[in-house]
Amino acid sequence: MACVERCRCCADSRRHSSILYNILKSEEQAASERRQPPPPPPGQGPGPRRGQPGRGCSCGSQRRVALKSPQVACKAASAVLVKTLRFVQNVPCFQELPLDEQLVLVRSCWAPLLVLGLAQDRVHFETVESAEPSMLQRILTNRRHGEQHSPRGPAPARQHHGPGGGPHLPSAGEIQAIKGFLAKCWSLDISTKEYAYLKGTVLFNPDLPGLQCTQYIEGLQREAQQALNEHVRLIHRGYEARFAKLNVVLSLLRSINANVIAELFFRPIIGAVNMDDMLLEMLCAKL
Repeated sequence: MACVERCRCCADSRRHSSILYNILKSEEQAASERRQPPPPPPGQGPGPRRGQPGRGCSCGSQRRVALKSPQVACKAASAVLVKTLRFVQNVPCFQELPLDEQLVLVRSCWAPLLVLGLAQDRVHFETVESAEPSMLQRILTNRRHGEQHSPRGPAPARQHHGPGGGPHLPSAGEIQAIKGFLAKCWSLDISTKEYAYLKGTVLFNPDLPGLQCTQYIEGLQREAQQALNEHVRLIHRGYEARFAKLNVVLSLLRSINANVIAELFFRPIIGAVNMDDMLLEMLCAKL
């Protein structure tokens, strides 16, 4: 049966220059200079109307932010990613899947699993507002970039793009969604076993395109949910309310954007990174 075939090409997919090595050794790189937002020019833009607080503007969530201490936060996130992939590799049912099926699952869920790991390890991080090029600057930059490349030239690498078409930092609203999820997990005081069952439920998603062993994966997800339910029933007196709150945690994970996680925790230390390549390397490595 195709679902239990093992891949024999893991060792051949490793690179000579290890992405994982660059992540874990990022402490040796010089810390990035913190960029402080420039003060607004005097008289520019209308001030808040009388009787209305200035911070009531809904565009505040669109401000671009960066990590306050990128070396510390990025190293912590990298360590959590290694632990997460090690957890996945140690799941026997996951190892029974062919490598291409494993990659489909991990590519889809690495960001939610990472955020669950950040919550489990209680990783705190702070952000600061950071200046970004204006819309006009982005248009002019993109125009000059297009003039320098012929129509037949190779297409640039895909990146996390903002409204102006260029790569940008995560917004304050996107970061607030991550911090809100972490605060929710910490308020529930989720146990180690509960985290494990939540990760199993997230990992085994049978609804992803490209999967062949959908029934097998669906059964694994159902087993993880049943194990979580039984564990909560044994430990917590009001288990129905507890189980409902944990399901809320799973629903909040859907708002986590994988591109935002990559931009926030990995671009500051290793630049533009192809997460698919890094995940493939880490899956084939003995972590």
